[in-house]
Amino acid sequence: MEKREELVSRLRGVPEGTPSVDEVRAMLATDPTLKCVVCYARISFDGRVKDAHGIEDQHREMGEHARAFNWLVVYRYTDNDKSASKESVVRDDFEQLISDLRAGHTPEGYPIHGVMAVNDDRLYRRPSDWERYLKAFTAHEGRVYHDSNGMQDLYAEGFEIKGLVGVAMSLSETRKKQRRSRNSHRNRAIRGLAVSAWRPFGWEDDKITLRPEEADAVRQAVKDVIAGASISEITRQWKATGFITSRGNPFQYQTVKQVLMNPRLCGYREIKGELVRDGDDKPVVGTWEAIVTPKDWYAVTTVIRERGRGSGVPTGGLVHKYLLTGILRCGNVSEDGTVCNNKMIGIKANDWLKYKHAYMCKKTVDGGCNKTYKRGDETDRFVVDVVIAKLEKDAASRSRDVPDWDKADALERALRSRKELERRWHDDEDTDIDDEAFFRNLPVIERRIKELRTDQAKHEALKAEAEAAEGDIAASFQGKTLTQKRKAIKDALVAVVAVPGGKGNKAFDYELLKPVWRTSE
Repeated sequence: MEKREELVSRLRGVPEGTPSVDEVRAMLATDPTLKCVVCYARISFDGRVKDAHGIEDQHREMGEHARAFNWLVVYRYTDNDKSASKESVVRDDFEQLISDLRAGHTPEGYPIHGVMAVNDDRLYRRPSDWERYLKAFTAHEGRVYHDSNGMQDLYAEGFEIKGLVGVAMSLSETRKKQRRSRNSHRNRAIRGLAVSAWRPFGWEDDKITLRPEEADAVRQAVKDVIAGASISEITRQWKATGFITSRGNPFQYQTVKQVLMNPRLCGYREIKGELVRDGDDKPVVGTWEAIVTPKDWYAVTTVIRERGRGSGVPTGGLVHKYLLTGILRCGNVSEDGTVCNNKMIGIKANDWLKYKHAYMCKKTVDGGCNKTYKRGDETDRFVVDVVIAKLEKDAASRSRDVPDWDKADALERALRSRKELERRWHDDEDTDIDDEAFFRNLPVIERRIKELRTDQAKHEALKAEAEAAEGDIAASFQGKTLTQKRKAIKDALVAVVAVPGGKGNKAFDYELLKPVWRTSE
């Protein structure tokens, strides 16, 4: 990337070896026929290699033509990787060219006697840009313009209309290409073919065969996120393992999120946020190997979307160092009979103790009573054991407790309604459904279908989460991250009340830890 930026920088401004402004003025005084021209190069897509070879080739070609005409190139304008047909894209060097043409000279003071481009569509693709360019170009007399069509007289009568016709044809061709590209993309997706430009993470270069190490990491990440792990944790794990993206960059939060939410994981395809479906409204299954099941993909996407207030963006909550910080509550009873009930904090234990950490009630200045202290390892062990026992008890019934989705018939009716509406709209003999009626009723049905599919995805997530709870609960719990363990504990418990054990070196008393279980409500 740095090499590309260096090359683009060299292809901007005054070319190396160009005489100074004073020297050029002296040359013009000696040879009035000398033309000082500027060159403009642009490319919409720099290719996958991102080496700026496209604009380099354009400037080389323009330089050769300039030497053939005995013109002197005094300035180069370059817009790399920028579209000329999108209003949202600002082409800085094109705007600089317009400004310099109006002024009559480059920023360094070189006079501008002409403009060169490999083709006029490099300069403009929209009528407004053409009009601005022509007005700036003709602001001074006697300028020359050269592109792939040769010398063009931009001052000629009717050339403005000719240019607008050319722009219209260029826009039409651009839209045709975009439409063909979209149709081709969708048709390939419907046939289940891989359409990604880059090798997706988890697959080999053929985009079909799984790359085992990456696929295993994705599969585990999906399970971990469903079980409560954060995307930030997955990101740290992948970075520590040394995984990089297909483009050779370190993983970031957003790129990990994109990987996990990609329907490709379960064999599906998505275009503009909607799954590609066949004639029976079933998701099209691709020809590549899937990493997870559709149920797991629905589950992980639902979990991610519901985090961060529905955006999937990290909310910036506290990251705790100890398992039960904030979960333990001080159970000390004061002289007036009130219970302290303050959240206890985790602390590092003194070096001479056998255990590494402890939990204590905050000091009085911080709102606590500072009367309850518990050694950390035994407290953690007790709480983990009782939570695992509760999970094992509940696991067998969890899957049965999630009933079958009861809105399948409603979704089927909505889909039939949409098909019938479309059939009647296309039927010339059905005069009850005109364009106005069709477009008034279609959004209502589409919204209902979308709501039902969202509800179906949430139900699939509940099923997947329930099934994930089965198996070796104890081994699964110990393999979780700290964040996952805290989530599992908080899902099972409202709090754990820690009653003071009194002064002196006494054996740890588990009876002084009182779990407060979360009800089914």
